[in-house]
Amino acid sequence: MARITVHVEPRHADNSPCDHAVKPSGRPRDPASGCSGRTQFAVVCSEHGDVGGPYHVKVLAEPAAVDHRQEHRAALAAR
Repeated sequence: MARITVHVEPRHADNSPCDHAVKPSGRPRDPASGCSGRTQFAVVCSEHGDVGGPYHVKVLAEPAAVDHRQEHRAALAAR
């Protein structure tokens, strides 16, 4: 069985992943990088893809990631 991972991923306004260095405001540190800035965070599961809706603050997305991870653990324990 493949390992299932659940993580919080920063996203641009168009829902594409943002892996650029950004300031605390979400704006890019390098204006020439082509990054439009982080506007949301998504919980991404390797088995289910995006889980739930977008979160505008990472601290709100982290509990959702933990909850989804716990759902996988509970499903494995029930087998």
